[in-house]
Order: sequence, then structure tokens, then C-alpha cells
Amino acid sequence: MKTVLTVGALSACLLLPAAAEAQEYTLRVQSLLPEASVPGQNLVDYFDDVTTMSGGRVTFEPFFSSAVVKSAETFDAVVNGILDGDTTQPSYQVGKDKAFQFVGDPMGGYDTPWQMYAWLYEGGGIELARDLYAQYGMFLVGWWVHGPESLSSTKPLANVADLKGWKFRSPPGMETEIFANLGASPIVMDFTEVFTGLESGVIDGADASNLSINKSLGLYDIADHATYPGFHSMPADHFAIRLEQWEGFPDDIKRIVEVGWQKLSFRNSLEHEVEIARTAAELKAAGKTLYAWTPEDRKAFREGALKAWDAYGDSERAKEIIASQKSFIELIGLIGDEK
Repeated sequence: MKTVLTVGALSACLLLPAAAEAQEYTLRVQSLLPEASVPGQNLVDYFDDVTTMSGGRVTFEPFFSSAVVKSAETFDAVVNGILDGDTTQPSYQVGKDKAFQFVGDPMGGYDTPWQMYAWLYEGGGIELARDLYAQYGMFLVGWWVHGPESLSSTKPLANVADLKGWKFRSPPGMETEIFANLGASPIVMDFTEVFTGLESGVIDGADASNLSINKSLGLYDIADHATYPGFHSMPADHFAIRLEQWEGFPDDIKRIVEVGWQKLSFRNSLEHEVEIARTAAELKAAGKTLYAWTPEDRKAFREGALKAWDAYGDSERAKEIIASQKSFIELIGLIGDEK
């Protein structure tokens, strides 16, 4: 059966593309990561995906390695219109509300990225998190998890005892309290200053990221020791957009940005899982020492971390997110009587 278009209908159809292309958006997005890193390249691919799927209506002006403002200042730079998007760490915003710690890095809570994604998308997490972000004029598009992190050090880190007196770069937030209680000396330092801090001897080591990202930062040109597999932290970087900007997007652009981000985050975690294993083999071959902490040490860290959650998360939103995560962690069998 043939479809016949009248002249008027044909004219209306021809006008549709022009109307769809009338509104274009250029988003200035800052990342704390170097462009050459694995997630940096994945972010480039995401920008290209969104531009392609939107027919060129959305383009990006990216700023890698925190080129515009310091990493911890990115969130406010977006709120104030200096930037449009933030792909740094939620826990940088704990000064606003302690709840950001448990959106950004529920330390010791999960073993794999997939468990964290499960809480976000299947455990009610994204609704709680988006409500938190909205209070500060931001919209949370989603997370991306780069895999379990490793501690890098110029000194051995074979067990808990080796943490005593260990000076290391720590991100702001709950981590400083957990490690200080274990005898370490955490120093809050911007992500971009880690290499210089190690090189100058200001710090003995760093909690920066996972093995592959640490290697891309050049940390193992200086540090000969690392913990592997990671156990203490598996932070989720976020993609957050100014709420006013987000609400101005048409529905199809919103869907493209969100679905594209899920593709990015899942592929990024898969790639890192392989890349971390490859990097571990390369570091061992290069004579670096990797320490796998015993199940007893890892269990002790988790128990201590979960206790710290309640002490640290003193805001109403933090308590709500903690309760949700603890319930989900118990549901999937990571805590409970059998543990």
C-alpha cells in the first residue's frame, strides 16, 4: 500500500527538521582525569556518542585535568555558570552535606562496580541521589566507576600495621578519619598534585585511583609498592549538570544524555576490569611489589568503615542514603550474621 502525501502535508514534513535543529547546546564539561587515561578516552567517546545521536544538536567543550578550576571547585563552577558539567568526585562536596560521601564513595561497602550500579539503578539510589543534587542546583546524570582503588606507596604496605605513620594523599571526606584511626597520616591534596607530592617527598604514598589510572599518572615511576586487588575504596565519579540547564533540555536530549551515560559507565567499568589486571601483570614484571591483604585485614577494614558511616553521616540526607545502602548491602549478602 502506498502512502500519498498532499502538498500541504509534504510541506509540513519538510519543515520538521528545521524546527528540530533550532535549539543547539554546547556544554563545557570539566574532568579531573587526563585525556590520555582510559576513562579520559571513554569520556571523549561519550561526547561523540551524544553529538552523533543528537544529530549535532549537542556538542561539548571538554576540559581535562581540571584545566579551568581545581577539581573540588568544579561543582560550584557549574552551579555558577562558569562550566555546564562536572565529572569529578561527589565526595568533594561533603562540606555542603555529608550525604555526598555516600553517593561518591561508600568506603568498604561493595566488592565490585556492578554492586554499586545495582544500588543506584535497582535499589532506589538514583532517586535519593538526585534529590540531594537538586537541593544544590544540580542534576545527577549518573555514575561511572573506575574499579577498586589501590594504595600506591614508596614504602611497603603489606598489612594494617604498615599504615602506622604512613603519610599519604587522601581525598577530602570520611577516608581521612578511617585511616587516621588506623594510625596513618592522611593529607588532603588535589588529585592533580599527587605526582608532585610523591616526587618531592611531601607524601609517602597516595590514594589516587586504580592501578591503571595510577600508572597513567606516572605514580609508579616513583612508587614501588601498591595494594592489589583494591579493598579500601571504589569511588564513583559523577556526571552532573546544572539543574536549570538540564530542565531546559527537550525530552529526547535528556534521554540521549542519560542512556549514553549508562553505556559509557558500564563499558568504562568493563574496560578497567581488564586494564587493571593487565597493569598488575606489567607492574610485577617491572619489579614493583603488589600486596594482597589477607581476608582478615580486609574484613577488619569493612567493619571499621561501616561503623564510620554512622559516625560521619550526621545529616538527615546522609542517614537516609546510609540506611538505603546498608539495607541493599545486606540484601545482596555482603553483611549479615553469616558474614
